[in-house]
Amino acid sequence: MLKQLQAGVLDVGYHDSGPANGKPVILLHGFPYDVHAYDEVTPLLASQGCRVVTPWLRGYGSTRFLSDTTPRSGQQATLGHDLIALMDALKISDAVLAGYDWGGRAACIAAALWPERVRALVSGCGYNIQDIPAASEPICPEAEHKLWYQYYFHGERGRLGLQRNRHALCRLLWQLWSPTWRFNDATYQRSAAAFENPDFVAVVIHSYRHRFGLVPGDPALEASELRLAEKPKISVPTVVLHGDADGVMPAASSEVHRGFFLGPYERRVITGAGHNLPQEAPQQFAEAVLSLL
Repeated sequence: MLKQLQAGVLDVGYHDSGPANGKPVILLHGFPYDVHAYDEVTPLLASQGCRVVTPWLRGYGSTRFLSDTTPRSGQQATLGHDLIALMDALKISDAVLAGYDWGGRAACIAAALWPERVRALVSGCGYNIQDIPAASEPICPEAEHKLWYQYYFHGERGRLGLQRNRHALCRLLWQLWSPTWRFNDATYQRSAAAFENPDFVAVVIHSYRHRFGLVPGDPALEASELRLAEKPKISVPTVVLHGDADGVMPAASSEVHRGFFLGPYERRVITGAGHNLPQEAPQQFAEAVLSLL
């Protein structure tokens, strides 16, 4: 069921499925995707008695800012704070969190900073908390070229490109990041509608500039950013998923993340899957969540 709820600085649009008294699971999408990434995962979880909440992140879909004066920040701390605010508004004391890309970052941040609110974690591509103090350090050329879109967004040309050509650009990212996934026009358009949110461009651009230290963050979140800069460990039970065909974050990149997780931990590599794990491998994604219940 599609719902709206005021939570923190946002009026959040979300899908709420399964029994109201079921074990709460919150599914979090990434950039440039939306809640439809979980269309096949949700019924698998709901059929096992889970209450499944799938929100649009800030800047996507029907989620809106409550005030014109709120910074359109896309920095990583906002994602964690938005998630905890949503849980508070829904009166969910703790939940299993599952996500990838921006959604995986939100879930990792919540698990690291508010572990009492997180029963367990499923994280696409491993430990997703950004190391902003080290963002200016170059990485190997093969990895650098995969991040071209991030560097593109650092300048005005990239901002205008996203504003004017958002659908062509985002569709290209889908293709590059999931080279084995043969999605059709209808599948893309179903999610692309979420990118018409009036704050989509501002939030995305701020995200990709803040993570490189190019723009200031929301002053209200500075304390959380300082904690995240320490690369806090995650103590909750965790399953890391990584597609072996991921075109932006190669599977090898999460092999070294074990040290960030202190609790029970398992890493699963999904054969033939790219970056958009829940939509490309819904059965395996749902199984990972259920294994933690």
